[in-house]
Amino acid sequence: MPAGRQGGSQAQVVNNGFVIKDWAACASGLNSREQWRAWAAQPTLPVGEASPAVAEMPAMQRRRLGPLGRLAVQAAWWCQGDAVGMPLVFASRYGDAARSLELFAELARGEPVSPATFSLSVHNAISGMYSIARGDRAAHQAVAAGAGSAAAALIEALALLADGAPEVMVVCYDAPLPGAYAQFHDEPAAAYAWAWRVARPAANAPYIELRAGAAAASEAPTAALPFGLDVLRFGLSDDAALTRQADGTRWTWRRHA
Repeated sequence: MPAGRQGGSQAQVVNNGFVIKDWAACASGLNSREQWRAWAAQPTLPVGEASPAVAEMPAMQRRRLGPLGRLAVQAAWWCQGDAVGMPLVFASRYGDAARSLELFAELARGEPVSPATFSLSVHNAISGMYSIARGDRAAHQAVAAGAGSAAAALIEALALLADGAPEVMVVCYDAPLPGAYAQFHDEPAAAYAWAWRVARPAANAPYIELRAGAAAASEAPTAALPFGLDVLRFGLSDDAALTRQADGTRWTWRRHA
């Protein structure tokens, strides 16, 4: 269900709406639902690296996760609980860039590239490790769509719902770019992960609608939070709408009572 673009002030409806059945999130200093709800009321950029315990995952597999993987897997496990068979959509703008930079450094030094590091650097490595650890054969995919990756993940989830899935779990996660990559940041950077279990709304029930349209050239994509974290803030708030621009597309989330 692609998000097309239209000129002027027009927008294209890219889904018929969704509801958030359950959620979880983690970042430095933010783990409990109470902490996150308080944060959503007065949001600030999380500072520092979080390393959740991920006690639900077997130790041998847990040790293979880097800091970003731990964040993503912990949020996903908290949100999904014991449920199985649910399609998964993992979304990250950069993925585990620290592992990629490590590989490039090895190549630059003329050293052999670590096969283990390479296998864990690909964009779907975290979602794959999560599925293997849980023994869950449900479909899973990894999305990378620039700054708007969280919106793209929801579009994928809504397509799966339209195909008949009762629920889909979306996991959105990112971290500041490491080392020499940091100069390419074009929005605030923070280490975070969140997960939503989304479903189609019942008849005459409240829901959230997502629209996409072409952003005007004058629209500046400046904000106090990265795109993905702002989407979580909206989900936890009572705000009527959220509009964010990413890579020439204007994304608007709107609540319907």
